[in-house]
Amino acid sequence: MSTTAKKAATKAPAKATSKKAVAKTSPVKKVAAKAPAKVAKKAPAKKAPALAKTSPAKKAVATAPAKAPVAKAVTLQKEKEAKAKAAEKLKAQRDKEAKARLLQKEKEAKAKAAEKARLLAQKVKEKAAAEARKQREIDMKVKEKAAAEARKQRELDRLEAEEKSRLERREAAERQRVEALEAKRNSKPYADDPAFLSQLEALLLEARAHTMSQIAISDDEANEMLVDRERLEYDDEDGSSVASDIQRDQIKEFASALRLKADEIEVALTRIKDGSYGRCDECYEPISKARLEFQLPVFTCVTCRATV
Repeated sequence: MSTTAKKAATKAPAKATSKKAVAKTSPVKKVAAKAPAKVAKKAPAKKAPALAKTSPAKKAVATAPAKAPVAKAVTLQKEKEAKAKAAEKLKAQRDKEAKARLLQKEKEAKAKAAEKARLLAQKVKEKAAAEARKQREIDMKVKEKAAAEARKQRELDRLEAEEKSRLERREAAERQRVEALEAKRNSKPYADDPAFLSQLEALLLEARAHTMSQIAISDDEANEMLVDRERLEYDDEDGSSVASDIQRDQIKEFASALRLKADEIEVALTRIKDGSYGRCDECYEPISKARLEFQLPVFTCVTCRATV
């Protein structure tokens, strides 16, 4: 074996050792280390006709320097691709994580917004319920007030109706009383008994004649006493003139009472003619026949006379 072949043999294991070291350091380098081996196997196959004539020592010397740059380039390319893939994978992982975080944030934001909306809706609902309760209370108070006013109005209407009915009854009773009183006032209690009225008329005429005669007698006595008074003016030592004056005044009062009685008899005779004699001037009730016959004339019943 020549020195060149030995160097090639020594370099080849060194490269193999370096390839193993690269394979141990990282998975990417391991992948890159495996790839040149295949390339190294394929490359001699293509060049097999040209190298068939050379000796094994020359072949090792010729292929060793050619395989080293190719393997290194392939390894670098593989490392670059592996790094790119790793970076891409890392970026994808980060993008995925960022997207997941974004989705989580959106989910949390949506949940927060939903909770906020729920709380707001609950507050709105509670507020609406409170307002509804308040409105119901107000409506209830309004209804109670209206009912109380209605009851009060009904009571007032009832009292007014009772008062109106009472006044109507009172007016009706007063009207009946007035009508009855008017009927009594114009009544003729003994118009259906002309014989009794004729008897009363005869008694009244007799009483009038007797009264007129008494009036004439009283007037004559009073005049005589006046003449005697003039005669006794000059002799008044015993006071007879004063006594004469008193007696004369009494006679004149008696004559006045007789004249009043005579006037009443005239009124009674007038009433006998229109049939109204025998009616009480106070209560307009009929005077009893016995009283009419006993007292001439008479214009009140016993009851009304007692109260006058």
